[in-house]
Amino acid sequence: MRTGLPLDDTSGPPSPEGLADALAPGPSSPAEGQYGRRPERRRRQWWLVGLLAVWGPGLVVMLADTDAGSLVTAAQSGARWGYRMVLPQLLLVPVLYAVQEMTVRLGIHTGKGHGALIRERFGPGWAYLSVGTLFLSATGALVTEFAAVAGVGEMVGLPKSLTVTVATVLLVGVAMTGSYRRVERVGLLVGLAELALLPAALLAHPSAAALARGLSQVPIGSRSYLYLLGANVGAVIMPWMVFYQQGAVIDKGLGARAARGERLDTAVGAVLTQLVMVAMVVAVAATLGERHGGTDLGTVGQIAGALSPYIGPVASKLSIGFGMLGAALVAALVASLAGAWGLAEAFGWDHSLNGRPSRRTARFYVAYVLAHLVGASLVLASIDLVGLMVDVEVMNALLLPIVLGFLLALEAKALPVHQRMHGAYRVVVSGLCLLVMGFGAYMVPVLLSR
Repeated sequence: MRTGLPLDDTSGPPSPEGLADALAPGPSSPAEGQYGRRPERRRRQWWLVGLLAVWGPGLVVMLADTDAGSLVTAAQSGARWGYRMVLPQLLLVPVLYAVQEMTVRLGIHTGKGHGALIRERFGPGWAYLSVGTLFLSATGALVTEFAAVAGVGEMVGLPKSLTVTVATVLLVGVAMTGSYRRVERVGLLVGLAELALLPAALLAHPSAAALARGLSQVPIGSRSYLYLLGANVGAVIMPWMVFYQQGAVIDKGLGARAARGERLDTAVGAVLTQLVMVAMVVAVAATLGERHGGTDLGTVGQIAGALSPYIGPVASKLSIGFGMLGAALVAALVASLAGAWGLAEAFGWDHSLNGRPSRRTARFYVAYVLAHLVGASLVLASIDLVGLMVDVEVMNALLLPIVLGFLLALEAKALPVHQRMHGAYRVVVSGLCLLVMGFGAYMVPVLLSR
């Protein structure tokens, strides 16, 4: 009886994602086996090449997960509660992996997007409901991403009319190139700028003793703490992530041979994104949190300014500027693509990034472009953005019962029996998802009582 992850299906003809198997050298000759390990070394090298060939969707979606709103939420958490918000970030790593791993299997083994599967299995009405949650989440994300781009620009003296316009043109142009892999590479390139936040945590000189105390203190009796905890949960598990990664593995053409590599891609991404979140919490907790706890941080400039006296003005602007800009751009790309994919799947439109815009895919690309235009217009209109980023993450937490409910149902119904979760793994993952769904439902009265 299987008690863990579903087994990979290795049947069928060789495929590009099976590059490691296809290119690995055959059995070594007796002489090679006697005098050296060159064939074994070559096999390991080709295995690495094959692994890197399938990586991408997991890393991109996880880098996008640490979006501008998430980073502002993490900064706010560090300012108000210090190191006491570090433990929840670490505990969310397995939850994040489990959720996205299900989307990997659904995409690879059904060849259909999330919205399309909901429409097929539960009917158009439920598909429209799922896309409605996606629309709310993606729209909120785009507004916060463009607000962060504007904030980074203003921090260095550039008007938001320039920075937001340039970002919109670049993001729209990337998707028009006719290649999913090109879009993925751009997403990885800009998303890795988030790593600039890691030195900020070290430069803040966090106290090991204070960090240890914070890890042991979780004041769940405080409504203020619960509200920010809900925001952090919503900042880690977002509806548009599910739609994006499932669509991405399809557009990349990954088949059953790529399942193991894509799971590893997702696991590495889950750890990386949470390390960035922890770095932001620690950087602010070690500086502003210890000296001026309770301070509100609602903009990029405020965060950089708050860290400046402690880590230096140049280091503060570079780490916060590059980190926020990379997070905002990759998240804007992923959220808008997820929204366009979700709409296309729910309404049955043709959609793919592998091909330039045509009459056949016009509705998909129009939805993608309109998403950017709406987000950019709201930011340029100078609407009140104070607290919006944290509120968007809380909204994501409120939507989790719907999103995770559909995901668990599809995992149990749409996948072949041998690709579903089994035994202890199924119990643990289902329990984690139900726990997060229950927390999302619990956040409703907490939000209403604010």
